[in-house]
Amino acid sequence: MSTLIDFIKRHPLASGASGLVAVALGAWLAFGFFGVQGLFIDEQVSEANPFSAGPGPSGLAADETSEDLAREMNDAMQEQGMSGDAVVDEPMTADVTTLGEGTFIDRAHATSGTAKVITDGDRTFLRLEDFETDNGPDLNVYLSTAGPEGTPDDFIDLGDLKGNIGDQNYELTDDIDLDRYQTVFIWCVRFGVTFGAAPLS
Repeated sequence: MSTLIDFIKRHPLASGASGLVAVALGAWLAFGFFGVQGLFIDEQVSEANPFSAGPGPSGLAADETSEDLAREMNDAMQEQGMSGDAVVDEPMTADVTTLGEGTFIDRAHATSGTAKVITDGDRTFLRLEDFETDNGPDLNVYLSTAGPEGTPDDFIDLGDLKGNIGDQNYELTDDIDLDRYQTVFIWCVRFGVTFGAAPLS
């Protein structure tokens, strides 16, 4: 110990440079590798349900019915000396089925919200609603055969978590066997940690 102290006294520049290197290395580990800044920065998303009925061809306002629009069109036609009755079709809504649904449970981090698998018979999505968890590095969404308390060894990676807060959609391919893959995991790839999980039933 006395030898180290003597070295520092004789070489103050070297010890100062070593200190700077140590600080730089610590900063890189904290921010570059561990991504601690992510814990304090929320990424919010707000994706609409992919099967929500959008505006019809008439472009109706939220508080306007097709009858209102037809009446307005009839009035305009009469002003122009045109005859006939305008007919406006209501926007079509998809016949959507929920194939599975579950509530998130906490694992390594507090996680809440609902996961559901929805389909219109043509396309299928995993949808997270009222979702919230801590942010972190390399968070992905997995469908796994493991239970919510387990580890997702057999899984399908649906890609990066779009945001740690908010509603979001992940399209599923037709070859995914939902009878096998019945748990949604929010998985930290970098550290092999489950932030939260939701069983689908």
